[in-house]
Amino acid sequence: MSIPGFWLLHSGFLLMKKTPEDIGKEDGRYAPAAFRFVYEGLGYTVKKTSEQPKHVTGQVLCEGLRQFALERWGRLAVLVLTSWGIRTTRDFGQIVYTLIKHEWMSAQPGDSVDDFNDVYDFQTALKDRFEF
Repeated sequence: MSIPGFWLLHSGFLLMKKTPEDIGKEDGRYAPAAFRFVYEGLGYTVKKTSEQPKHVTGQVLCEGLRQFALERWGRLAVLVLTSWGIRTTRDFGQIVYTLIKHEWMSAQPGDSVDDFNDVYDFQTALKDRFEF
């Protein structure tokens, strides 16, 4: 038996899993809220791309995170993400692989953090699309 967010120890005790925010605090490279955003963004991406849960590539996740950020913050998406320390799609990959290490996400054998390299330019994909 498992309870989401908890690990069942062999002795029968429950140990609470670290939250994405706790993982972010411990990691220190990005704001803790960035870890929650990427985790929630995976759910958003899966819902937008398929009716059944499936594997999402780094490139597809980056696109989903772009759409998720634009829906949440519109023109302010770049400002929010950069204030959290996220400046490139590679940063999304660093967060994903940290969450994988803590068992909040999983990867396929052929997956790599390099799948997140240069998927798009933040300025172009998140800001320049708005006209004044």
